[in-house]
Amino acid sequence: MLARLVALVLAFAALQAAAQPFPSKPIRLFTGYPPGGSADFLSRIAADELSRELGVAVVVENRPGAGGNIAADLVAKAPADGYTLLNATDKAVNIALYAKPGYTEKDFQGVTRVARGPTVIVVNNDSPFKNLGELIQYAKANPGKLFNASAGYGSAPHLASVLFESVAGIKFTSVQFKGGGPATQSLIAGDTQINFATAPTVMGFVRAGRVRALAVSTRRASPAVPGVPGAEEAGLPSYNFSFSFGLYVPAGTPRATVERLHAAAVRGLSKPETVEKIAVQGMDAAPSASPEAFDAEIRAEAPYWKNLVAQSGAKVE
Repeated sequence: MLARLVALVLAFAALQAAAQPFPSKPIRLFTGYPPGGSADFLSRIAADELSRELGVAVVVENRPGAGGNIAADLVAKAPADGYTLLNATDKAVNIALYAKPGYTEKDFQGVTRVARGPTVIVVNNDSPFKNLGELIQYAKANPGKLFNASAGYGSAPHLASVLFESVAGIKFTSVQFKGGGPATQSLIAGDTQINFATAPTVMGFVRAGRVRALAVSTRRASPAVPGVPGAEEAGLPSYNFSFSFGLYVPAGTPRATVERLHAAAVRGLSKPETVEKIAVQGMDAAPSASPEAFDAEIRAEAPYWKNLVAQSGAKVE
């Protein structure tokens, strides 16, 4: 009788938990990079807006390492209940770059894109390079002598620099850091000479005169990064690169839960004040029309990222 009573109590508790509307407890939002970079900035923006819209705490947890794979693997293996989210760039990059990333594209369900933006090509403020042409000319004459501070294998800055080298016909010596923040600090300290950085990572330093922006990585200048020329104006018209971050949940998360998260994120990211916060940091808020639309975009863009990784010749075991 006691065993039956315990079983009934447990069953009743399970039914109560299942009957609770989503969300009924705090949500964890993981990012694979340390504080100070665009991933962290956008994660905290998204967390704040989700918290306001959903009425529960949304806590950002930084799990840097392995180009974001540690955080992605953790979320891929989390319960598919909507209480564990990931803010990340396209998974196709690391799946192509790493022999064993620990997950596949099928392990995730997209919720929405958060924001898009270019990288910003910056040099130390004491650098002799006043424009992109001078930098390219020096790099061609001195292959490998310019040290590029990169945010880690597979990051947007890494791929932006790889494409730049290919288009410009030059070669840097790239130093991989654990995120955009540490990479930019290396540039400021003078340990490296060039940095392809996400705008939220460097715009404060650009405005403060601590680093010099030579161009953005898109062909045209970006309204979100005023006063900085696009690649075409800077003398490299064939160069065009942008990146984005998006929210993901584990595959198998109930459709209603995904739609609830999507609706909350879109409402928050569409607020004028949120759009402005993101724009000030050099990016554009870009919420997706639906989770299905976001997934379709990710699938359509996957071949581009895989090809870019292949062109880079990079491979991480």
